[in-house]
Amino acid sequence: MEIYKYPKRKKWPGILQRPSMETASLEKAVKKILKNVKAKGDRAVRKYGKAFDGIKLKKFLVSEEELKVAESLLSDELKTAIQTAKSNIERFHIPQLRDEEIIETMPGVLCRRISIAIEKVGLYIPGGTAPLFSTILMLGIPAKIAGCKEIILTSPPTPSPSGEGANVHPAILYTAQLVGITKIFKVGGVQAIGAMAYGTKQIPQVYKIFGPGNQYVTCAKQLVQKDGVAIDMPAGPSEVAVYADETANPAFVAADLLSQAEHGIDSHVLLVTGSLSLVEEVQNEIKKQLEQLPRKEIAEKVLENSKIILIKNEDEAMDLLNEYGPEHLILSCANADALAEKVVNAGSVFIGHYSPESVGDYASGTNHVLPTNGYAKAYSGVSVDSFVKKITFQKLSKEGLKNIGKTVELMAEAEGLQAHKNAVSVRLSLSKP
Repeated sequence: MEIYKYPKRKKWPGILQRPSMETASLEKAVKKILKNVKAKGDRAVRKYGKAFDGIKLKKFLVSEEELKVAESLLSDELKTAIQTAKSNIERFHIPQLRDEEIIETMPGVLCRRISIAIEKVGLYIPGGTAPLFSTILMLGIPAKIAGCKEIILTSPPTPSPSGEGANVHPAILYTAQLVGITKIFKVGGVQAIGAMAYGTKQIPQVYKIFGPGNQYVTCAKQLVQKDGVAIDMPAGPSEVAVYADETANPAFVAADLLSQAEHGIDSHVLLVTGSLSLVEEVQNEIKKQLEQLPRKEIAEKVLENSKIILIKNEDEAMDLLNEYGPEHLILSCANADALAEKVVNAGSVFIGHYSPESVGDYASGTNHVLPTNGYAKAYSGVSVDSFVKKITFQKLSKEGLKNIGKTVELMAEAEGLQAHKNAVSVRLSLSKP
C-alpha cells in the first residue's frame, strides 16, 4: 500500500482517485451481447453461456428437485446461520415500510403519498468463486416486504460433477427458497442482465434489476437503464475506508482491510490515520494474515493499488473521508460515536473497534448492497424503498378548488400556459351558484 504523508487538500482528489479501467472496449463488447439477447432471446443466452462458462443448457429454470437437493447439501450450522441473518435483516427492514398520512394543505385540498411495490423485479446474484448467497437476503427480503408480485433470480451456474448440465450453488438455492423466491434461472453475466431487461421465452422481463456483479455486469446494468429498465444504483468494485487512531488494534485494522481486498482484483481499500507507528504495525499484520488467506493473490493485487494516508487531526480525517465517500466506512478510534455524527458521505458506517464490516455484509440487519466509486455522495444503499415507487394523490372538494383556484390561475398565466389556467377557470365558472 502506498503511503501519503500529510498531503495538502488540493492534492486529495488525485490521491483519492479509484483505479480506473478502460471502458470503451468494455462497453462495445457488452452492447453487442445485449443487442443479441434482445434480438434472439434464449438462443443468444444459450450461446453466451457456452462461450463464457462452457455450459449449454436447454432449460434455464432451476427445477423443484434441484431445490430439494440443495437444502440437503448444506450443514445444519450454515442453515441456522442463514436463518439468524434473515431474522435480523427482516427486523431492520420491516419498519421501513410505513403508511403516510393524508395532509390537508388548505381547506378542501387533500394530498397523500402512497408506496406501491414495483410489480416485477430481477435479482442478479454472483456465483463462481464467491457465491454471494448473502445478497439474496439483502435483496429478496426487502422485495418481499415491499410486496413485489414477481421476483426472479439469475445466477451463473457451474458444470455439474457428472459433466451433464449445470448447477447453481446450493447455498444460493437454499437461501432463495428461505426468502420465498422460486423462479431461479441458471444464467449469469451480461446475458442474464439482458434477459431480465428485455425478456426471453424462458426468462420474464422485469421493471427493475438489482444486484452486484463484475465490471461487465455493472456496465450491462447501466446500458439497459438507457432502454428504460431501472437499476438499483450505479455501482462498481467493492471498497472500504478505515479511520484508525492509536487506540486501534492493528490486527483488527489489517483484517478489515483484507476483508474487502479479497473481493476481487478491482476492489479498493484505504487506511486513514494520524499514527505512523500504527501504520507499521498494520503493515506487519497484513503480511501475517495474507499468508492464511485462500484468496491471497487477489488481495495482494488490490493492496498494490490501495493507499495509506497520514493526516494531522480527526477533523481533517473526516473531511478527507467525506471527500472519498466510501462504500464502507469503519471508525476504529476512541471517540467513534462522536465522529460518526460528522459522516455525510458513506454507504454504511461501522462504529468502534468491535464493528467489523463483515457483520454488515452478513447478519447485523443493515443492507450490504451499497453505492461505490464515490456514488455515496448522492445515492443510498438498497432498502425497502428501493422496491417501491411513490405515487402522490390529491382530492379537492368544490370549496377546496375555490380556495386554491386563484393561485393556480395566476401562476399558469404567468408561465404562458392558458389551458392550464382554463382547467381551473372552467370549473370555477360552472360551479358558481
